[in-house]
Amino acid sequence: MTLVHKYFWRAVFWFLMAAGAYATFVRFYYGLGASTNLSDQFPWGIWIGFDILCGVGLAAGGFTLAAIVHIFNIKSFHPIVRPAILTAFLGYVLVVVALMFDLGHPYRIWHPLIMWNPRSVMFEVGWCVTLYTTVLFLEFLPAVLERFKLRKAHAVMKSVMLPIIIAGVILSTLHQSSLDSLFLIFPNKMHPLWYTSLLPVLFYISAIATGLAMTIFESWHSSKAFGRQLEYSLICKLSRVLAVVISVYMVVRFLDLFHRGALSTLNQPGMERWLFGLEVVLMAVPMLMFFRERTRENPHSVYLGAVLFLLGFVANRLNMSTTALEASSGVKYFPKWTELAVTLAIIAAGFAIFRFAVHYLPIFEDEHEHDTAQPVSGAPEMPILAAVKGD
Repeated sequence: MTLVHKYFWRAVFWFLMAAGAYATFVRFYYGLGASTNLSDQFPWGIWIGFDILCGVGLAAGGFTLAAIVHIFNIKSFHPIVRPAILTAFLGYVLVVVALMFDLGHPYRIWHPLIMWNPRSVMFEVGWCVTLYTTVLFLEFLPAVLERFKLRKAHAVMKSVMLPIIIAGVILSTLHQSSLDSLFLIFPNKMHPLWYTSLLPVLFYISAIATGLAMTIFESWHSSKAFGRQLEYSLICKLSRVLAVVISVYMVVRFLDLFHRGALSTLNQPGMERWLFGLEVVLMAVPMLMFFRERTRENPHSVYLGAVLFLLGFVANRLNMSTTALEASSGVKYFPKWTELAVTLAIIAAGFAIFRFAVHYLPIFEDEHEHDTAQPVSGAPEMPILAAVKGD
């Protein structure tokens, strides 16, 4: 990376953080009305649609890889488990941070833990997020204990790690499949292309696929940003599994659309059909790419396919939370610049914290024991990671 390139992204990083700091001041000093384009007619915006719905899904790599390695005992994926858990832990922590911006009274966030309402979906979601974030912290803790050479504490954590991982997979499964249940109360308000009683199933399948895609994305960028080797044999296997999971998601979704007669709404005018088509294309193209052996043999093609699917996933969650509800609300929503500033600052902070953790903690453990890695030439470095580098 050239000196100009490095300082450019460093300037972008600090610009995003400054804009986010100002937007935070506006949000908490002047309130939601001054800092967002939300209203009583449309109370959920990008802080729910992207920061939370997408953030939770993008953090699914933790439970996916933990289940593959520790429950299904596929030890070959062990080198990429800890980075996936770090990504998941940061993802959930930043989801909680984003939730503090969206809540009207964020200082009451602890109320669901004390004032129980078992009939509420939000009660279950709140408890699952709290417990799973705690589990992710415990799963990540061995890296900290290794760093400070606390061998006895590390041995104790390793002895109880399997039950913790099993609990984490269960909690994440409950959370990933129930988060969408919030939308089941809108049968007459959501567009038929997105409303279905199968939302819990579709959300869960898409979360598994997103966890695999995020693992590919993170491994690719880490190989460049931290001067490591890409565990390409593992990435190739993940891409094959990802193709199957995406195909299952697409089949279930289109069978549901067909049986509900919702496909006929594609003939109706409006932006909904075009945005629906966009998310379908962004998911179908990488699925077809990953079914081709020639694609899986090319690291750049695998990376491109993972990025396309992640964009399709983000498009789906934003369509769910925004596009599907706009027509019934009677208003058009577009986020205010302060909303975008908060979101971008949270993303930038996540990249920076990831880089800091990798620099000071043994995140990529035992990599010297694995000889299946291969270098990636020309891999783009994470801009935000480049921005906060000190070299």
